[in-house]
Amino acid sequence: MPQGSSQPARTHRVAVIVDTGTNPFEVGVATELFGLPRPELGLERPAYEVTLCAPDGVVRMNHGFFTLTGVPSLDAVDEADTLVVPGRPDNVVPRVPAVLDAIRRTHARGARVVSFCTGTFALAEAGLLDGRRATTHWRWEQDFRELHPKVLLEPDVLFVDEGDVLTAAGSAAALDLGLHIWRQDHGAEIANQVSRRLVFAAHRDGGQRQFVERPVPEVRDESLGPVLSWAQERLDQPLTVADLAARARVSPATLHRRFRAQLGTTPLAWLIAERVTLARRLIERGEERLDVVAARSGLGTAANLRARLRRETGLSPSAYRRRFGTAAGEAVNP
Repeated sequence: MPQGSSQPARTHRVAVIVDTGTNPFEVGVATELFGLPRPELGLERPAYEVTLCAPDGVVRMNHGFFTLTGVPSLDAVDEADTLVVPGRPDNVVPRVPAVLDAIRRTHARGARVVSFCTGTFALAEAGLLDGRRATTHWRWEQDFRELHPKVLLEPDVLFVDEGDVLTAAGSAAALDLGLHIWRQDHGAEIANQVSRRLVFAAHRDGGQRQFVERPVPEVRDESLGPVLSWAQERLDQPLTVADLAARARVSPATLHRRFRAQLGTTPLAWLIAERVTLARRLIERGEERLDVVAARSGLGTAANLRARLRRETGLSPSAYRRRFGTAAGEAVNP
């Protein structure tokens, strides 16, 4: 937690399981998100510390790109507050029993378990996902359904947060989920600082689609960037989808298609998410008047603010303020 909230007495410990064939990118995502020092945040202690662990001390990574040596044993999961399980391409090959046991016992004692990309297969094989929502890379949807029919698979979202178990759809979506974890643990303001350090989108909601129809314009630049920036500077105003379309000089239907194609969401859903994020940051910075927060974020009323914040965070405004309040805002640059 940030300064001024119920910050734990020690740094949050993250263990990352690496096994034969693990994808290097997702291990890199975990270490980049949770392993690097971030003095710019002004926290009393590092937010996270990362330990890699493996069933063997020598691990040959996916396609033999490189081999890790001297990796700590799976006993490291017993001290972890969060366990990250990256993916690997051979999803139909069962995981070694020691890995599955490490996942099960970590979850059983109440730690948070996170999978990146096809790491969801390992969580399902360990029995953590039966009857629960989860996601994985769209390419392996059919394999997953055949192997794990009891899991409520959502194949067209970026990530799923089930509280104690979180699953990311693909390698890049692991960054979205990692920033979501920062936001849940330390608030929107600090998560925004981390995203800026990563030069990555500050907030893509987990419900956004994995696959966008045309991520790179084919002929002319139809980027939504200008209209998004324009809207972000005017969130306190009664913006509508029609206003965004007028600014972009297209019809609302065309704007909707572009949002779906380029961002994987709708204009209205994006606008609401931006307003909720701004409201969270205003509360973190010390604004206590809910009517002021609602007005400045464009959420309109205190009642709507309460409903939106609870839906996004599970917390009331007062509980959110106690957890991420004024001192957290002072710990980072406005």
